[in-house]
Amino acid sequence: MNVLLMLVALSAVIVPFICLVVLRMSALVGMTISAIIVTLLGYFVWGIEGNVITASFLQGVHKTLTIILILFGALTLLNTLRETNAVARINAGFQNVSHDMRVQVIIVAFLFGSLIEGASGFGTPAMVTAPLMVALGFKPLTSVVTALIADSVSVSFGAVGTPILVGLSTLKDADDALFQTTAVRVTTVELLSGMLIPLILVATMVVFFGKGKKGKAILEILPWTLFIGAIYVVMAWVYALLTGPEFVSILTPLTVLIVAVYTARKGILVPTTIWQDALTDDYDTTADTTQHDMSLLSAWSPYLIVVGLLLLTRVIEPVKDFTTAVFNLSWNEILGYESISSSWELLYSPGTILLISAFLAVIIQRKSIRNFTKACRLSAKTIRVTGITLIATLAMVHVFSNSALNTNELLSMPEFIAQGMAHTFGDVWLVIAPFLGALGSFITGSATVSTLTFAPIQANIATAIGADPYTILGAQVIGAAAGNMICVHNVVAVCAVVNMSGKEGSVISKTLGPAMLYCILAGISTLVMVSFFF
Repeated sequence: MNVLLMLVALSAVIVPFICLVVLRMSALVGMTISAIIVTLLGYFVWGIEGNVITASFLQGVHKTLTIILILFGALTLLNTLRETNAVARINAGFQNVSHDMRVQVIIVAFLFGSLIEGASGFGTPAMVTAPLMVALGFKPLTSVVTALIADSVSVSFGAVGTPILVGLSTLKDADDALFQTTAVRVTTVELLSGMLIPLILVATMVVFFGKGKKGKAILEILPWTLFIGAIYVVMAWVYALLTGPEFVSILTPLTVLIVAVYTARKGILVPTTIWQDALTDDYDTTADTTQHDMSLLSAWSPYLIVVGLLLLTRVIEPVKDFTTAVFNLSWNEILGYESISSSWELLYSPGTILLISAFLAVIIQRKSIRNFTKACRLSAKTIRVTGITLIATLAMVHVFSNSALNTNELLSMPEFIAQGMAHTFGDVWLVIAPFLGALGSFITGSATVSTLTFAPIQANIATAIGADPYTILGAQVIGAAAGNMICVHNVVAVCAVVNMSGKEGSVISKTLGPAMLYCILAGISTLVMVSFFF
């Protein structure tokens, strides 16, 4: 294996890590430098043609527009609900469930975020839950870190099963049986790794943002987090067995939300002490949360509309066909390259659905349309710098992804990395498999793309080492979900919606540990499952 070529292939990982995490540059500066370095190495060393690089840049610009719409929609919805005072009513509702921020982060970031993931994907959950938590009094950095960590377990099934149904679609013998078996394997491996995500989420928040006895704050919430985690992974396994991959990330959080709210209200397994160390300094904890002129259902209705419209456009085939065909702004075969394209179905986009829900909010809550227009103006100001950062990030991503189009007859950079890892770690691949999935998501920003890229390699390695291929594929899917915590363009987007642009390195430095721990646990669980059960 050529060491120089491996370093060039890994430059899409190494350079952003150095710029963002080690040197703590802003994403705007760090990703611009990364894009330039990776592009130059791709051109001069990998032999990527100039036209391919230009097409990749155009692909990145187009993809940026699709993400900006989602950002704008998520932020506009939140700003609208702030203007109508619905956020204050939602906050009062949470206070009636629990004043404890450890409980609130599980309900909002993990369970509500998982529900949004199951209906939408595309990085939407963290963009919705992070600003909502800021509105509930969480510090912006706390909100971003916890929103990204929480959006992990559910990503394995994503929007109605996309990471499995699409991610594994290029495999030989890809059929319903393969999808079903892999889905069950994912949830079986997750019985260990996924169960601990609520604990990891709370522990990360307490360790980085706590003030007092951090060990005590974690230990006293330990029983409840393990209980919620256990209920989540068991229900996910049941739903995967009964329904396949499509509805696991929708039915599971809905079920567990009911359990979480009930147990928190009744004080079952939750501590009697109230932890609020992550509150912003200027948050008014003495505000009256008992008197409101808006019902809780009315306050939450825009989010219910979001979930409903997402499901409607993704599950009901005639509606899906209509929303993907009308106002389709996709750009296919950019500069004549069949493999370089960018999809953007305007009506199907989560951003459009979020905007529709924001507009309907002022009607349902009987408020002035001015609340919506003001929210739009505020949102546009907040995200105006983000586009440049995302263009640089996605240009680098697509140069990396399209690197198979080269004059040196080399494999693509992702395939080169995968083969190098397989050659180096072949004997312990059962433990390493999730890390390849995470690497793919870190660079590409998509669990589905990671699995599309690496699933054939994972299947070949499973055959070579005589391991159960379904379990190895499950480890790939889980690792890709873990990479969602640290992928650069997700971090850039979430930071933008809470007005934290420039702090991306601080965020990744805090989510990197949980992501690696998640992969380690998934690897150990994969080893156990293959060794003793499959």
